[in-house]
Order: sequence, then C-alpha cells, then structure tokens
Amino acid sequence: MDAALLTSDHLLRGYAMGIFPMAESRDDPQVHWIDPRRRGILPLDGFHISRKLARRIRRADWQVRADTAFAAVVQACAERDETWISDRILALYVALHDRGFAHSVEVWEGDELVGGVYGVTLGAAFFGESMFSRRTDASKLALAWTVHRLRAGGFTLFDTQFLTPHLASLGGVEISREDYHRRLARARQRAADFAPPGYGPSPSEVAAGSSAVSGGA
Repeated sequence: MDAALLTSDHLLRGYAMGIFPMAESRDDPQVHWIDPRRRGILPLDGFHISRKLARRIRRADWQVRADTAFAAVVQACAERDETWISDRILALYVALHDRGFAHSVEVWEGDELVGGVYGVTLGAAFFGESMFSRRTDASKLALAWTVHRLRAGGFTLFDTQFLTPHLASLGGVEISREDYHRRLARARQRAADFAPPGYGPSPSEVAAGSSAVSGGA
C-alpha cells in the first residue's frame, strides 16, 4: 500500500485484524502488511526477571516514565542501519499516540533518554512495536516496567510480533496464527487502561513482578 495514503485509522483496523505494518527501509514509499504464520507473544504472567535484572531495577538510578517522549522513543528505535520504521510510519504512530492508542515507556538517565519501549493498544491487547537501548539493560528494564504496567491495567495480550532469542530469554513464546487471532479476539472485547488510577509502583514491586496498583502519581 502507498504509505502516503495510509492513515492512523488504517493502522487501527489492521491491528484489529491481527496484521501489522512494516516498510523495507526508512525511505520506502510502500507499507507492507504482515500476518506471520507463527506469532511471538510475551505472556504477562510469565515474564522472566533474572536476578541481575531485578538488582538493576532495585538500584533505581534511572527514572522510568510513560508517554513523556513518545516520538523520541520511536525515532530512537528507527535509528539503525536497517529499519522497518519509515518516516511515514513514524508519523502515523505519533498520530496514534495523539489519539491515545499508542504509548511509550521511557528510561531516563538525568535528562538523557537511554532506553524505551513503544506499542499500540486496543482493548486489552498491547502490540509491542520496538524497543531500544543506549545503556546496558535499559531496554530490558523498560520492558519489565511495561509488563508491570500492563498487568496492573488489566491487559491480557502482549503481542511481540516475532520471537527473537532476546525475547525468548525473557519468557516470550511462539504461537500459531490461529491461536493468536483467537487471543486477540478475546482481548479486544475487554477493557484495559495503560494509566490505571493510582498507579505508581516502587522499583522493588516491579522487580518482584507484583501487579498490584499502589498509591502515587
């Protein structure tokens, strides 16, 4: 499909159908819709936090925020020699964010953005799009906070699209296309909140994998 004709509504309809967009490169004028035979997901009750990562989270020397630098996170994810995030796709994700359908979890070292994750939400489904890291373990930490937030907000599906060795080490699994579509249909019928009221966990709660909502902003 010609990327110039694509709108944020097209993206939402695609995600609802179980497909997702990719470009061949940053300058690719086309957008290709992907529906893999085998789909990667990250079970929200099966995310693996290693002892090393738990210690890193508890150190709390990085600040973790949500939705304060969405465009910067997407741009950082696209800053690779080979990227599927074209300029048009980036603009469309920003449009989805402006409409409340796309979100980021960011890791900050002072005023520097050093890691992050972003994705799209529909119902109780979170479609994880990409992540980046400018410090060792920053993307893992962002992912741990994302999983905690999704569990607290009532999400039931974390779609990772493909299963990489990195995601597998964190608990990711691969399921069939048919199984994925069944899970997506159920998740779309449920309500979830990326910013649940009262959400403000401590690093220790995130490191422990607790999904309880605690007080705080």
